[in-house]
Amino acid sequence: MEPQLLHTVADSVATVVVHHPAKRNAMTAAMWRALPPLLDTLAADADVRALVLTGEGGTFCAGADISTLRESPEEAQGLAVLAEEALAAFPKPTLAAVRGHCVGGGSQLAAACDLRFAAEGSLFGVTPAKLGIVYPASSTRRLVSLVGPSAAKYLLFSGELIDAERALHTGLVDEVLPEGELDKRVGEFTRILVSRSQLTQAAAKEFANGLTDRDAYWSEQARDSGDTAEGVAAFLERRRPSFTWTTRG
Repeated sequence: MEPQLLHTVADSVATVVVHHPAKRNAMTAAMWRALPPLLDTLAADADVRALVLTGEGGTFCAGADISTLRESPEEAQGLAVLAEEALAAFPKPTLAAVRGHCVGGGSQLAAACDLRFAAEGSLFGVTPAKLGIVYPASSTRRLVSLVGPSAAKYLLFSGELIDAERALHTGLVDEVLPEGELDKRVGEFTRILVSRSQLTQAAAKEFANGLTDRDAYWSEQARDSGDTAEGVAAFLERRRPSFTWTTRG
């Protein structure tokens, strides 16, 4: 099978799989280009309420296919940044499910997700210093926002790999699971996500990402959505809420 991004939608969760096992799921130029339009399609799908990004087999993503860097490093980096920004802008909750190596461009993709769950034994690295590449400013800021300046400098200056436990300690990872438990935990957590108010999630995602001029918009959405009344009623009646607001408004 050619290197590609595979995807499925089940139980309101889209799963995108980085599929290039011959090169530890390294991202080719075609794969970087394919991610933004795929995300646009999934964002527009009303059945999708959350997204999981993972890699084929025992590796998340070993970064960019190095052959693409030989041809045009600037173009390859530009494609990676566009894909990273598209993932960060996805309007619904996103979760990276990490096994094995999550390195270079793989770390860019994982950092662009809202949350990151990792199997024990996973390894993380931000490796541009090994190749003499200037890491993009936007990617650097995102990394700093996750792990803080000191840990970001450690990763960027050295290019060294860190294990899942250290990644958890720095804030790069949100949960670490025994190898056989990752899929189960991701399934449990995404079921929680899809049961919650998309209104709350969408507003929280914008605010957490630093947008400061949408307060009035979200206040209006909250007033008109009916989600608050439904949530309160469901709580008092001890039943599961049926929220109706969607990211398509």
